[in-house]
Formats: sequence, structure tokens, C-alpha cells
Amino acid sequence: MMGLWLPRGPCVAAVVLMLMVLSRPVALVRDPQSRFLLQLKAECRYLNGRERVRSVTRFIYNQEEFARFDSDVGKFLAVTELGQPIAEDLNSQKDVLDNYRASVDRCRNNYALVEWFLLKLKAEPKVTVYPTKTRPLDHHNLLVCSVSGFYPGHIEVRWFRNGQEEKTGVVSTGLIRNGDWTFQTLVMLETVPQSEEVYTCQVEHASLTSPATVKWSEWEAPDPETPRPPGRGRGLPQPISSLTLRLPAHQVGGVAYSTGNNA
Repeated sequence: MMGLWLPRGPCVAAVVLMLMVLSRPVALVRDPQSRFLLQLKAECRYLNGRERVRSVTRFIYNQEEFARFDSDVGKFLAVTELGQPIAEDLNSQKDVLDNYRASVDRCRNNYALVEWFLLKLKAEPKVTVYPTKTRPLDHHNLLVCSVSGFYPGHIEVRWFRNGQEEKTGVVSTGLIRNGDWTFQTLVMLETVPQSEEVYTCQVEHASLTSPATVKWSEWEAPDPETPRPPGRGRGLPQPISSLTLRLPAHQVGGVAYSTGNNA
């Protein structure tokens, strides 16, 4: 596990020193309007919880790391020739060195906060069921169970036909990250729907007190010219939550999908 901590206090002296050392190569650049980027990336690395904690701060100039502090070593290290005078000067300043050595303790404290947040954070999945194509009975079809917006990532999705679990013909995209801590997944069932068959997608997740189920069926078919929204089986008009994944778009695991809101 890796976390972040923001260095403070004597860190300002380190930044000022770096700017002084780097000012010469910047001044020699012919184009004075060029932009340059100086970065400090501080990492907390954990092994088996807080059993072993390592703090690493990387000093980066124009995407090239030139120096770092490594708590396993206990001092600043030069990565390139440019970082040599900076590492030497920072190692000679006791207050700066002590502050960075104490970063391991800050990492341990941060771990407790992050651990509490992650254990408490739960988001319920939104489940939608729909066929990929509108076809008459006795024809091959692909039923899609779209599960989205859930956290944590561990989830179990099962397909049932008339109350019996279906294990053959089940395909999954696996977990897909939404970019906001939550996940989504598509679990598909290849089948040939028959008259009066009822298909059920069952979802089990830590955020749910009991499994969520969504049913789909071809029986009691409405007027074929009447559009049917994804996730609502014929003859089963119960509302189903959305964030429907539409077909087709990007290819994942042999199934095309894209994110979007219902039109």
C-alpha cells in the first residue's frame, strides 16, 4: 500500500536551496519564456499494514529525478550529478535531516486515518439488466447485467434461470475503475430465451444487507413497436436504477461497452 504525506517546516529550506542550484541551468536556456517544473513527490510505503513503513521523497526537475530522501537509508541521496550538491547540503542541515527522518512517524499516523476511511467507505451498486439485441424467442441472445458505482471492489454477480444458477455461457469484463474510487462491471449470459423463462441477476456486495436481484423475461411481450428501456424485462415493470452501459463502443473482453446516461 502506498500513501502520500506533505512535508512541512524545514522542507521550505530544501526548496529554496534547490531553486538556487537550479537557477543557473535555467538562466542559460536561450528561450526565457520556456516553462520549467520543480516537483517534490512524497510517498509512504507500507508492508503488512504498519509492520514496516518506508518514507521516500523524490526531487524532480523537468520530469527527471535528481535527488531523494529514503528513510531506509536515513539521508538524502543524489540520483544525478545535478542532485549531488543539493544532497550534500541538505545532509549537513540537522533540522532538515531530522524533519525528513520523522516522516516515517507521519506515515504511520496517516495510515490509521486512511485505513479508517477506507474501511468505512461503502457505495451500493446500481444494477441494470438488458438484452444486447431485440430478438424473438428461440434465438441466441446476450443478457447483460450492468453493475456500477460500487465500492469496495470485491463483488459477486450471478445469473439464474428459473431459480437455477447458470454457470455455462457467463462472461465478465472484470472490474473497471470509474476514476472516482468506485467500480463497475458487466456480467453477460449467453442464452436462447424460451417462453415463460425468467432470468435473474443477483448481486452480493459489502454495502448491501441482502443480495440485490433484478429480473428479466421475454413473456408477456408488449407491442413490438413500443421501445423498451434497457434493464426492464417484458412483463416485469419494476424500476431499475441506471448508469447504463451502452453497446457498442470500446471493446473489452469481447463485449463492446461505453458509459453514458439514458437518452
